[in-house]
Amino acid sequence: MSPDVTQDAVVIVPGIMGSELYDTVEKKVVWGLANPGWLVNAWTGAHGALRRLHLTPDEQEGRIGRVAARRLLTAPAWAPVLKGHEPYSDLVATATAAVAHPDAILEFAYDWRLPVATNGRLLAAAARRHIEHWRGHQAHAWARGHRVDEREGRLVFVAHSMGGLVTLAALTGGHDNDLERDTRGVMTLGTPFLGAVNAAVILNSGQGSPVPLPHRRLRDLAVTLPGVHDLLPQFPCLDEGGDVRVPGTADIVALGGDPYLAERSRTFHEGLRGKRLPGHRAVVGINQSTLQSMTLDSGVVTGAEHSFRFNADGTVLRDRTTRLPHRFPVGGDGTVHKESASLRREIVPVSLQHGALAQGPGAMDAVMSFLKEDEHLGPSQAGGGLGLLVPDLVTPGSRWEIRVTGADSPKGITCTVQDADPTRRGIRPVRARLYGDDHDGLTASVTVPASGLYRVTVDADDGEPLTQLLLSAPGDQEDRREAAEVPGK
Repeated sequence: MSPDVTQDAVVIVPGIMGSELYDTVEKKVVWGLANPGWLVNAWTGAHGALRRLHLTPDEQEGRIGRVAARRLLTAPAWAPVLKGHEPYSDLVATATAAVAHPDAILEFAYDWRLPVATNGRLLAAAARRHIEHWRGHQAHAWARGHRVDEREGRLVFVAHSMGGLVTLAALTGGHDNDLERDTRGVMTLGTPFLGAVNAAVILNSGQGSPVPLPHRRLRDLAVTLPGVHDLLPQFPCLDEGGDVRVPGTADIVALGGDPYLAERSRTFHEGLRGKRLPGHRAVVGINQSTLQSMTLDSGVVTGAEHSFRFNADGTVLRDRTTRLPHRFPVGGDGTVHKESASLRREIVPVSLQHGALAQGPGAMDAVMSFLKEDEHLGPSQAGGGLGLLVPDLVTPGSRWEIRVTGADSPKGITCTVQDADPTRRGIRPVRARLYGDDHDGLTASVTVPASGLYRVTVDADDGEPLTQLLLSAPGDQEDRREAAEVPGK
């Protein structure tokens, strides 16, 4: 055992859709199967696959237990709008290398469908059990003896995405008044503390113009889930032309949300306002195209890649000539914009997509230094600030585009598209040829031969790779069946 380890206990808290869920009644995994191929059937095949994830009336009333969270994701997952979600294997391995014994690690899987407040309560209880068990462990005594101050081990939380909100609820919700004192620090990776416009887009999918079947299925699922409503934007992002404001419950209902869940979420976030995490360090994704504001017209949401800023008196910053609100593109990780991802101004910036924040080498360097209490000035920003933009859903055999921003020449940059299922044979990686486009970026035109989950990788000579998952699935068979059943079509 190396003396260069921490005596603290680590709790890993995944993001939304980051835990494997198991139906205890039907005795089957309903989210997070090891073979990524199940995703195509879940989103485009038999309707029952996702139906099992809908909250039942009993679960809405708080009688939970039908679905159990068994472990963190061990294989990639995908959902429309939220895009791809990489497994947590690298994060667990990084934390394990920093602690005195594997028993110091708690992988806190949770049912991400439920309210953040519910999971915060469960996390508080689990963290208390974990630290008490660890302090009685022989490896804790050994590690403590090798520290200069020989202090007792405390908790360190490493939380991805929604997991940061769950951790904030656990530490500030009054569940365990000593838990904050027993916590050395919290590292968050892409946590939407102020919510994300993408959550509004999810609830709005299926409104207005026709959208692909997976997006409609996500909307039908999301409208039943308190967890998704807890990710709705809680900052001024509703652009009304001459003004901007925080979306209210009536706005959430107008765009397709559930009125009860929207109001409960608003109350929950009011209770979090002004609260802080002990020893907080935020790893924040930058340089990726990210929705930061929206308009709402006749029930239809249109997202935009700009934010607003405010004067000391709370009024919106306006253009001196037009007196219209000034718009600032601040970027983010493709899902969470930069200004929502931290409770403080100090951040560790990484040029990664949201789903890869718990996996990229730069982020893992930050995690390791945080666990070992080393000074950390921030990892190198991947590819000199490259951004990656791909569709979340494509059709086999059809051409689609990859766009790389932050570079006007393909020199030193490679782009590949590879099957994300390691068990599947016969699908070769595709080398995408990048060329300069009319928008000071690079573009490649690509096709994939079959349905499945694919990983796009952009690798530059001067930084770590950027990755993004996408799903390839056939056209909407359900739409064609419905059309065939309607007279006159």
